[in-house]
Amino acid sequence: MSVLVERDEETGVAVVTLNRPERLNAVDLETATQLSSVWRDFRSDDSVRAIVVTGAGERAFCTGIDRSAQVPQPSSPYSTDDPLIAIGPKANDLWKPVIAAVRGMACGGAFYLLGEAEFVVAAEDATFFDPHTTYGMVSAYESMYLALRMPYGEAARLALMGTAERMSARRAYEVGLVSELAVPGGELASALRCAETIAGYPTEAVQGTVRSVWAAREGALARAFTLAPHLVSLGNLPPERQADLFAARRSGDFRVR
Repeated sequence: MSVLVERDEETGVAVVTLNRPERLNAVDLETATQLSSVWRDFRSDDSVRAIVVTGAGERAFCTGIDRSAQVPQPSSPYSTDDPLIAIGPKANDLWKPVIAAVRGMACGGAFYLLGEAEFVVAAEDATFFDPHTTYGMVSAYESMYLALRMPYGEAARLALMGTAERMSARRAYEVGLVSELAVPGGELASALRCAETIAGYPTEAVQGTVRSVWAAREGALARAFTLAPHLVSLGNLPPERQADLFAARRSGDFRVR
């Protein structure tokens, strides 16, 4: 299974793990389907009152869409088929609190998950970046999520600098993307401590609070999302040109700030 689920009935906490460390936990089409199914199953599982989402291994939380995924696109500039659009909990109508525990790289499509988590706990060696522009793609949904998580200038810089620059966990904490830093390897335990505390509170009040906080954001996000398909369709290079840019990438050619 590319998505693992562990439930602790005593604490009421579940851990969802992206389990493709050999692919840096990139999301292929099967993983996307599994994630959507996991979130929807949690809606009717009363034994789960809080959730932590994390990635297997030390190198990455998630590196977005797996480039081997084949997703044919409609010819209309007003439409796009995005395989990651429903991988997050809110997209699946789940209002139980979700905390992200991040170690290593979190980039590109990872922001679909981070954008719909209540908050993020990150290891001190975590880094955040968005490679879209480097490879001739529009960062649409990802940057929209980011713009509601941090100051505009920081979200714009992260999205526009592509693979040339990575945001450190420390900087992500300073600008509000990350709520807590942990020693490397301790991010899951820190996230679990928070989840266990929240799971101990009356679930009706907790879910109502999650829904309330999200309500303050969803209007702006929904309006932005209506533009995303057009921006992606009009701004993306043809797939073969994207592939050429990706093939020409140079490993390690970036700075961390």
